[in-house]
Amino acid sequence: MNAMGEHWTVEQVLALAPDEASRGAGAELGAAGPWSETGCGDGAVWGLCKGSGSVPYRTVVDTTGPAYSCDCPSRKSPCKHALGLLLLRAADGIAAGDSPAPDWAARWLTARRGRAGSAGGRGGDAAPGATADPEAARRRAERRAARITAGAQELEERLADLLRGGLAAAGQAGYGLWEETAARMVDAQAPGLAGRVRELGAIPGSGPGWPVRLLEECALTHLLDRAWLAADRLPAPFAATVRTRVGLTAPADGVPVRDHWLVLAQYDAADARLTTRRIWLHGTTTGRTALLLSFGAAGRAPQLALPVGTLLDGELTPHTGSGQVRAEPGERFVPVAGPVAPPAGGPVGAALDAYGRALAEDPWLDSWPVTLTGVVPAPAEYGWQLADADGREALPLTPAAQSRPGLWRLVALSGGAPVTVFGEVGHRGFTPLAAWSPETPGETVPLI
Repeated sequence: MNAMGEHWTVEQVLALAPDEASRGAGAELGAAGPWSETGCGDGAVWGLCKGSGSVPYRTVVDTTGPAYSCDCPSRKSPCKHALGLLLLRAADGIAAGDSPAPDWAARWLTARRGRAGSAGGRGGDAAPGATADPEAARRRAERRAARITAGAQELEERLADLLRGGLAAAGQAGYGLWEETAARMVDAQAPGLAGRVRELGAIPGSGPGWPVRLLEECALTHLLDRAWLAADRLPAPFAATVRTRVGLTAPADGVPVRDHWLVLAQYDAADARLTTRRIWLHGTTTGRTALLLSFGAAGRAPQLALPVGTLLDGELTPHTGSGQVRAEPGERFVPVAGPVAPPAGGPVGAALDAYGRALAEDPWLDSWPVTLTGVVPAPAEYGWQLADADGREALPLTPAAQSRPGLWRLVALSGGAPVTVFGEVGHRGFTPLAAWSPETPGETVPLI
């Protein structure tokens, strides 16, 4: 099917915006006024947008990626012009049909799809020549493993010193010593350990109850250290999980899965170094839940963006490791028409059981994807919760979820009646990401 045959709705396009400012600016360009020479065909849409200069901006979107190209100076992806073009298409402001792309758009589309095809032929994202010398690659891997081992041993000494001196002393030592330790973990090429160390350093300033949280995180870090030092004696799937947690990249070398994938949620998390985008997908035939990760430098939106609620035909390749849900997308994801039902779920107790099984395979999990069916949002003494309709069990919402507008969207959708909610459950509670009401089960309502 032509990718634009089932074009995106206005809400799905706006969900692609990297921030609120882009969403507003794109909406202003979603009318025909500034556009000329627009067209669509072969899974793409293009047009010229008049700006402040004399030459209009050339904008083209490959909706099978999706991917965007615009010669405006914006560093955001998608930029406001790409958003405006897609909004114009969503409002039927661009004539339907397979029209030939102009030369400038066709050149970009051909180059982009050629690169995607070449990457697929090489079996993923590996650069040409990356495995030309297997022996050299093996020696590099051994040297890095030795550096990580040295870093893990040093971190064990740091944790032992902390516990020997007492947790109360951690509140007086300040963040500097932890940051110094984290820097040495970076030098040891163990970014996963470095991240855990930075979290340890931030806990003493996190408010009441911090000693308990610090002890819990120290125990998990110690467990990861010991698992790395004994990785050669662990079962292969669990050893792969340990390697991922210390910071080594797990290969996406599982069996590819072809399905119609429903985009459940998309959201960004940023720190001073990196912006990470998490996209949750549900396979409507396989019932599989998959996580796509995309990264951008600090202050820049990642390239990959998929509109929430869209049904996409494509192939995913899973990563290795115990309980892994992360996957890599194939070269083309094409929007398709079809029934869009929410994932099969269960009550609160079933969600907690699923999280418990996932923790047994990966003790360092912060959260696990689950779908709750027949739950009602309700206030409690400690804040909001999602309770089974019979009132037997309930899950508290995480503090972050309770401060977002999505909570009130969920409450309005429910109106006191049971709904279906997809989200992430963890030791801090439940974060709702999408919901469906019994009246409109085919409409995915984003909550973040």
